[in-house]
Amino acid sequence: MNWKKIIAIVAGLALMAYAAYVLKSNKEIAQGNVYQFDKEQAISVQADTIHLEHLNDEGFYAGTFEPNKETRISAEIQGKINKILVDIGSTVQRGQALVHLDNTLLKLQLQSIDVQIEGLEADVNRYTILAKADAIQGVQLEKAVLGLKAAKVQRATVVEQINKTTIKAPFNGVVTAKLSEEGAFAAPGVALLQITDISQLKFTANVSENELGKFSLDQTYTLVGDAYPEISLTGKATMVGSKANMGSSFPIQFTVKNTPDMKIKSGMFGKVYLKDGSQEAAIIIESSAIQGTTSQPQVYLIQNGKAVLQQVVVSQRLGNKAVISAGVKEGDVLISGGFINLFDGANVIAQ
Repeated sequence: MNWKKIIAIVAGLALMAYAAYVLKSNKEIAQGNVYQFDKEQAISVQADTIHLEHLNDEGFYAGTFEPNKETRISAEIQGKINKILVDIGSTVQRGQALVHLDNTLLKLQLQSIDVQIEGLEADVNRYTILAKADAIQGVQLEKAVLGLKAAKVQRATVVEQINKTTIKAPFNGVVTAKLSEEGAFAAPGVALLQITDISQLKFTANVSENELGKFSLDQTYTLVGDAYPEISLTGKATMVGSKANMGSSFPIQFTVKNTPDMKIKSGMFGKVYLKDGSQEAAIIIESSAIQGTTSQPQVYLIQNGKAVLQQVVVSQRLGNKAVISAGVKEGDVLISGGFINLFDGANVIAQ
């Protein structure tokens, strides 16, 4: 055999062996740099013990509180604003003076009419005496009497205009907008203030056509404001929608009496709870705790320090919660959070 060929073969085999060694070494280094999850390490999770809850406490519909009455106040006559007696946030009573307009010219006009009436009354008295003595024709007395009546009507008109220079509150409420200032010019139709009555509120919720039959007119329901969940309000159903809105849902409106300190404000969100008289108890969990698919829902339970994947049956959805009819029981410990790296059989530590 040619020695050169033997040397070439040996050199090639040596290079291949060296290349294999380098590749193996690089693989071991790369694997050492990659994070290897330790399946035996305990995973920290959030957990809750399952309790039975009443279904009627969970059926609710979201909605918005609105004022019972709200209006923008404007002047009935034109004139300069002399004084605005209230500000935003002021509580007002029905009949309370809110704005004074300048009425100087009207008062001067009233004085002129009073002088005119005084003269006409003297004429009527004088013509009455003369007519009885046949010293004048009766028509002159009639003209004087008619003139006096017209002047009194004119006076009543000016008095009414003067009264309208004081703008008063039409109902009890709170000033929620101030739309003009002193010195500005008021005119009919130009809003000066906005008054809102929140002593009584309207609450409107929208429901689907399948749920419309759950509500009845004149029935009372329990309502809660999102900002004050500890305060329970009573609402009377005053309107059940007969026409769907653009979202294909129907409005249900309730009349609600506010708290004495008016805690519930116009525009706040709230919920109306459906009263069906049922006290049926069921297992209700957060929908976020459900894993798997819609057709095969599953939850993780904690048993002997390990996560156990359990198939369940969801019988009803209530907002962001679900009613479980099979698969878990009262007293089971449910994993409600911390699902990253979680698997069936994993060691867990409950928070």
